[in-house]
Amino acid sequence: MPSAGSGTGKALFLDRDGVINVDKGYVHRIDGFAFVDGIFELGARAQSLGFMPIVITNQAGIGRGYYTEANFQHVTAWMLDQFRARGIRIERVYHCPFHPTEGVGEYRRDSFDRKPNPGMILKAKNDFALDLANSVLVGDKDSDLEAGRAAGVRYNVKLLHDATVADASEQLQFTSLYAIGAWLGATFGRPSPG
Repeated sequence: MPSAGSGTGKALFLDRDGVINVDKGYVHRIDGFAFVDGIFELGARAQSLGFMPIVITNQAGIGRGYYTEANFQHVTAWMLDQFRARGIRIERVYHCPFHPTEGVGEYRRDSFDRKPNPGMILKAKNDFALDLANSVLVGDKDSDLEAGRAAGVRYNVKLLHDATVADASEQLQFTSLYAIGAWLGATFGRPSPG
């Protein structure tokens, strides 16, 4: 089995709910989708530094029967258009609709893709020949970071929505996407303008 860092490309893995959009609980409609402040700037910064933006998202709302795969794909297509309109190409969106206990019918099962498992990241690694040792994951939940670590992503960054919940054991944690973009620039190349 190749090592985690055996590819050549580098990715910026982004969780969706809580990182790209405000997590209002099972967001599945365009009119309920609000972008987190700074996400477009982070995407542009990452792209300018040679990162491939890739979304990895648990979507148990599909499995729970709250909305359909078609609902998710409709919102996803619109979301990608919003990034594209700002010159940012999201390379791919990976999602896991399954839930081991609350899923309905075929969706009720364990899945290697469901974070904190690393399946979606490893699929992206294989699909794009990624070097995970030089890739970055941004998530707002411990399960996001656990998935990154399990896959071999070197930089697992936590977005804190409340500065009072900072975890002393986490080295890479920031209270805004702007701060993450500044860290990305300082770590991988050009510093943040201004």
